[in-house]
Formats: sequence, C-alpha cells, structure tokens
Amino acid sequence: MSVIMWFQSYWPAMKGEVGGKAASLGEMTGVGLPVPPGFALTTKAYRQAHDAADLDATLARLLHGLDTKDTGQVATVCAEVRDVIRTMPLPAEVDEAIRQAYGELCRLADATDLPVAVRSSATSEDSPDASFAGEHDTYLWVRGGDAVVDAVRRCWASLFTDRATCYRVEMGYEHRSVEMAVVIQKMVRPKSAGVAFTLNPSDGDRSVVAIDSAWGFGEGVVSGEITPDNFLVDKVLFEVSKRNVSTKEAEFVLTDDDRVEKQPCDPAKAAEPSLTDSEIKAIARLARTAERHYGCPQDIEWAVDLDLPEGESIILLQARPETVWSKKPPQQVTEGDNPSDFMSSIVSTLVNPLHARKK
Repeated sequence: MSVIMWFQSYWPAMKGEVGGKAASLGEMTGVGLPVPPGFALTTKAYRQAHDAADLDATLARLLHGLDTKDTGQVATVCAEVRDVIRTMPLPAEVDEAIRQAYGELCRLADATDLPVAVRSSATSEDSPDASFAGEHDTYLWVRGGDAVVDAVRRCWASLFTDRATCYRVEMGYEHRSVEMAVVIQKMVRPKSAGVAFTLNPSDGDRSVVAIDSAWGFGEGVVSGEITPDNFLVDKVLFEVSKRNVSTKEAEFVLTDDDRVEKQPCDPAKAAEPSLTDSEIKAIARLARTAERHYGCPQDIEWAVDLDLPEGESIILLQARPETVWSKKPPQQVTEGDNPSDFMSSIVSTLVNPLHARKK
C-alpha cells in the first residue's frame, strides 16, 4: 500500500487504509460520478510519521493517569498532544509524496498553488460505536505545498480532541491504535450549489428527484439561512414537474482572502432561477445514478463549478443514504385505494430496482 491513493485507484479492500470519506469519494469516482479531483494520504503515512516521531512514548507520558472527569487537565494535556503532532517532522518519504501529489493535482488543474480542501478521513469514524464521528478537522482553501503539509499534520492532531481522547480512555481503547487518512481535494468555485434527494422529502415519493438550489456556495441551503429554489424532476422522463423559484436575498461567496462569507445577492439575479433546465436535469440524472449504484435513496450535495465547461460543470460533493423516509416501511396498495396512488406505486417500483428494495 502506497502512502498516496488517487480517487480513481480506489477499490473496496482499501477502505481500512483510507477511511470513510476517501472511500466514498473513490467509490463515486469509480462508477463515473463527477467529483472534484484529488487523492488520499493513507494511514500508512500516519503510521510512518507516528513511528518516526516515537509518538507512542509521548502519548504514554502525557496521557498516563489522565482523569477524564477533570476538564481542565483534559484540555491542557490534549492541547499539548496536539501541539506535538502539529510540529513533528515528517519522514522524507511522506513529505515528498504529499508535495509531489499536490503538484500533480495542480498540473492536472492547470493552476499554480491550486486551492484544495484538506479533510480528515479517520478510520475510527467507521466504527459502529464511534460517538465522535465527524468531529475531526477540515481545512479549506489551502494553497501551496507547505500549507498542505501543515494542514495534514493538523488533521492528524485532531485525533486527540478532548472528546475523542476521553472517549478512548473510557472505552478502554489504546491511543496508539488510532489512525487517520487525509483527503486532499480540489476546491470547487460554484456558480450555484445545493442538495438533491432521490425522493420527495415532504412525502417520501420515490418517483421524483427533489433539488434545492441557491446562488454561490451551498452553506446557505444546508444551514437554512437562504430560502432556496425548489425543483421536482420525474425519474423516468427527467422532466421538471414542479418548480418554485424564490427571491434569494443573500448568497455565500468567496472573498479575496479565501473566506466564504454571506453577502447580499445582486438584485438583478436574486429572483432568477439559480439553475438552468439543463443543469436541473443533469443533477437529477447524476442523483439517480448514485441511487442505482448504492441501492437506496440518496441525500446528495452538489455544485455547478465555474472552472469547468458548460455541460460538464455539475460536481457531486457528497452522497449518503437518505435517513428519514428510507426507514419507513413501504405502504401496501389494496383494493379501493385511490387509482392515482396505485399508479404512483407502479412508477416507484419501476424506478426502484428489486435488489434496492430488499436492501
């Protein structure tokens, strides 16, 4: 196993070495779904850096006798552990691999100092009892080899947040057993962004794809700070069956110093749809492809990337199982039911393969 895994090189047996985030991006890439290009630094890199810095000895010294009930002691000790990891020198092989892979990503994007997201992909997050899943660090709009290497170390250091450290102590897990992979991925510069569900979240209807969209970055849609445009797309004909274009008074945009901020929307486009019909249909088709691959309804984050040509600009940022309607048992159609409901159930069956329904 190399210390670098490009998304297109992923196969399922690698999940333990690259963590859940990288595995998902690799799997999506492998089935032809468009994701921002990038690579993962595998857990092998963390182990090599860990061993070279003799981190086990440091952890044993600092964490011995830690009283998880003493929040002051926990905060002080964990901060010291994180400082050690953030400043530890990397083995030459690991340092060079990160810089070479980042340089290749810059070359592929035809950009100097390409802005990237550096995201933790901890294997511990995939454990069924991992109560701290999702709390590890992510750094956005990172530019340059030095900054990427520094962000990798900071991601590793986030293995030792106060909460994660206390959890391992209380569960009897060894600190030396935890590992982390790191995702390095091109940042998206979106014209518009949002979410898509491969069912109608208001009533669970699986015959449609529901899309919420707003100008700029998707933070406003996900957080609920902006009232998005809403579109429903038929899964069979891929026609827009319903549209609701809102007045979007604000948008999240990138500032000159690489920060994403909420700003007033240009009045000239505030009441305009944030997606064209061709973009709406393209998002729906990609969402449907993801649903077919994973075999269950999906909750998808997407963006229209200004750096890509028209017709190729839809990017998927994340795909995960929809968790509300998917857990409800399917309704049985019986004699006397409304004929329109009966036809709706037929359409649902047509667009949801048998193997997916069994899952």
